[in-house]
Amino acid sequence: MRTDIFARLDREPEPPKIVAPRMSRHRIALFGGTLAFYLAIVFAVLVTSWLVTLDWKVMLFRPYQQWPELHAFLDYYVVLGQRGPTAVMVACWLGWRSWRQHTLRPLLVLGTSLLLLNVTVGAVKLGLGRLGPHYATQIGSAEMFAGGDIFPSGHTANAVVTWGILAYLATTPRARRYLSAVSATVSLGVGLTTVYIGTHWLSDVVLGWAAGLLILLALPWFEPLIARTESWIFDVRERWRERRRAGHPVRAPEGAPQPVLLPQSIAAEGAALAAGAGAPGAHLAAGARVRAHTVPTVCPERPAAAPAGTRCAQPEHGSRGATSPARPMTGG
Repeated sequence: MRTDIFARLDREPEPPKIVAPRMSRHRIALFGGTLAFYLAIVFAVLVTSWLVTLDWKVMLFRPYQQWPELHAFLDYYVVLGQRGPTAVMVACWLGWRSWRQHTLRPLLVLGTSLLLLNVTVGAVKLGLGRLGPHYATQIGSAEMFAGGDIFPSGHTANAVVTWGILAYLATTPRARRYLSAVSATVSLGVGLTTVYIGTHWLSDVVLGWAAGLLILLALPWFEPLIARTESWIFDVRERWRERRRAGHPVRAPEGAPQPVLLPQSIAAEGAALAAGAGAPGAHLAAGARVRAHTVPTVCPERPAAAPAGTRCAQPEHGSRGATSPARPMTGG
């Protein structure tokens, strides 16, 4: 007996009506506030403010030496923020969901968010060039424009975006709340783990949280482009299927009756008989040849005890004279 869990593995009969999030006033306000916070963090690091002093205090505290028993577990936990493994895991889930719901939107949303993440976070990393704690050269320095690439934290931003996509694509408010809490917990833990093992400053992690949140908040602006891309992909698929069907004609099933193709000469004689051309002798000879090339049919109405010599009527082929029974010829 099938359970509800296994029943959900089947494809839905029709694609569900998915309402894409819109850029509401509330979301615009959150986006603006997060962007202002992002710029404030960058400015505070550039001017070597109290935030840089806090970075150094946390780094010199060396959390990995204070709690060494957590190091083995956190080395595995931080993988939840690496782009490759997390993208594969989330893409597998969203791929199954796309197949089940007959839509490419989940995969396209994931691809769009990862593209935005690589472009925005990567550009800021390379532009600011901050060195990490293990490569710092001067105590109290912000270590900016020194050829580094750790500001903002890519692990943290990737955790926010990758796991936050699950909440963004949720179809019910309850699932959205639960998935938002899970993604926030995972991204918070990944960011603090990078600080624990000493690969990022604390300000790197804070800026990574803001960078990932900005991408999630900006996704509704890209929903029209995602919809057009999905429609274009489906159109290309239909055209490809039509070309395949045109190149491979449908064959008749085995055992089906096949039409009898007469030679050109027999067909010409049948046309001549239909026009009434030729002498009576040639008329009868041509009719006999046409009947010789015709598939005999079984008369279903023939009684079991029919007298000898009874024949079934043949289907018409060209003219009534070609299918009429042969009459004895008289001398002429």
